[in-house]
Amino acid sequence: MQTFPVGLLQCNCSILGDEESGEAIIVDPGGDGPEIVRRVTERGLAVTQIVHTHAHIDHVGASAEVKRRTGGAAWLHEDDEWLLDRLEMQAQLIGGGAPEAVALDGFLTEGQRFDFAGSQIEVIHTPGHTPGSCCFVLAADGRQIVFAGDTLFRGGIGRTDLWGGDTAQILESLKGKLLALDDDSEVVTGHGPSTSIGLERRNNPFLSGDARF
Repeated sequence: MQTFPVGLLQCNCSILGDEESGEAIIVDPGGDGPEIVRRVTERGLAVTQIVHTHAHIDHVGASAEVKRRTGGAAWLHEDDEWLLDRLEMQAQLIGGGAPEAVALDGFLTEGQRFDFAGSQIEVIHTPGHTPGSCCFVLAADGRQIVFAGDTLFRGGIGRTDLWGGDTAQILESLKGKLLALDDDSEVVTGHGPSTSIGLERRNNPFLSGDARF
């Protein structure tokens, strides 16, 4: 697995590569399409799926290019399709040009699973940051890795003051779904350093009730 920041807002993009099958899944190709494609190509991987935690511009900005150059199928939760349709408006808010919108191959649903490396990646619908925000849980080699997008950060949680954000929903998603995972589950966040479920359960002020919104 490779996780690296891409684009103007340094979204964490992850490439999950299975050396045995030669297949790869890309999570959140938010920018720097040529670099993402280069990393896939130099490892000789074939991209089968491109999955998005949500449709903010910094998480989907390079998706159309990456899909076109790799042939991977692109997935997003249906409740965020309206955000994908408004990339030009999103671009105006951050002062950049609007990227091409990726053509989706299907919609993510709660409990959906993608086969990967002899295991599966499960989709968890975690609305709050956006209506269609999702997390992806990979169980492999005796451990769980959670790709949380902008739902959970180290010491923080996703913003809810943007289009479609809902504070009550994100807290319900966090406490009802993510905190139900094992404490040793690694969390790859949408921006910044990784963390774990246990660390956030113990120290995240938004989950303990110490922080005020």
